Amino acid sequence: MGSKSFTFNVLVEAIRDIHHSLSAQTAKAVNISLTLRNWLIGAYIAEYELRGSDRATYGDSLLTELAKHLTGLKVSNCNRRQLYRYLRFYRLYPEIVGTLSTQLKELLPAGSHAVEKVGTASPQLQIPPDQLIHRLSYSHLELIVDLDNNLKRTFYEIECIRSNWSVRDLKRQVASLYFERSGLSKDKKKLAELVRKGTVTETSALDIRDPYVFEFLGLKPKEVMGESDLEDSLLDKLQDFLLELGRGFCFEARQKRILIGGKYYFVDLVFYHRILRCHVLIELKVDEFTHEYLGQLNTYVSWYRENEMAEGDNPPLGILLCTRKNHALVKYALAGIGNRLFVSRYQLELPKKEEIERFLEAELKEQKALVSRKGTRQTRQGCKD
Repeated sequence: MGSKSFTFNVLVEAIRDIHHSLSAQTAKAVNISLTLRNWLIGAYIAEYELRGSDRATYGDSLLTELAKHLTGLKVSNCNRRQLYRYLRFYRLYPEIVGTLSTQLKELLPAGSHAVEKVGTASPQLQIPPDQLIHRLSYSHLELIVDLDNNLKRTFYEIECIRSNWSVRDLKRQVASLYFERSGLSKDKKKLAELVRKGTVTETSALDIRDPYVFEFLGLKPKEVMGESDLEDSLLDKLQDFLLELGRGFCFEARQKRILIGGKYYFVDLVFYHRILRCHVLIELKVDEFTHEYLGQLNTYVSWYRENEMAEGDNPPLGILLCTRKNHALVKYALAGIGNRLFVSRYQLELPKKEEIERFLEAELKEQKALVSRKGTRQTRQGCKD
């Protein structure tokens, strides 16, 4: 590169490209390590079931006891359900053994039967196992492992790789019966095009936000779980706004992780209200209101009522905040609370809907103005160059 062409803008772009390139490599390396870790865990469980000297002692309670001990040792994502999935993952994809490095092969149990295993997830698999673990995260593979037949698993493997689906897109396509619809569709090519247009491709930033990944790396949910920069910024301001009101809000958690039906969910903000003597759960959606959002919040409120209420507490309640351009919507989720006195009291103690709406609208305008000023500065800089 000549000195004349090495401008400041070139310097900025070069550093940006280095950052993105190495971030992508890091995310991919972490995902591959996590996938192989889980496969190896499955391999050990399978080998123990075959020839563990004291396996008869545990019998059907093996995974329960193993989960208890591993959780006590703070080994992440090793509850009973996950251990079963690792075992199934290993049994469905024994060919992954061929992707292991020399160092990782040394981690296999002595006399491992991995190479002898048969019955892969895809008998006519055309995707080499190294592509499988390089192109799909463990979260993709876990969803595929849960499917009930070989052909369906092969179908989603191919579609994930071909269309570079995010985990969310894979989940949505499985739920919408894309495999079955494809089988019934006369114009499969057109259906595939429509599906691809409605999906968002995976990025390294999304990869690294995978809940399995952050647990594997020992990160806290707050460090990785924000859905967007705008949402994170609004949550920061909202947290301060509620605490400054001085109406009894005591901050308890941000991106509070809860386990429901074997899956992790995250509540945006959790407060305890010392006057109302109840938890207040807040969900923020940088989007327009949908009934699914309200159902999600009600689920969280119900979970808190069953799992987090202490003696003397009132039932928890939820506040759903939705934003869309220049207006805001606030909904309170009571999850079946029938105590009229409590309902009347919370209406006095909590911020009025109008207060929260004004707050959200003001913050959104400020964010919009900030983006606009930033764009103007970049345009002026470009003109100068």
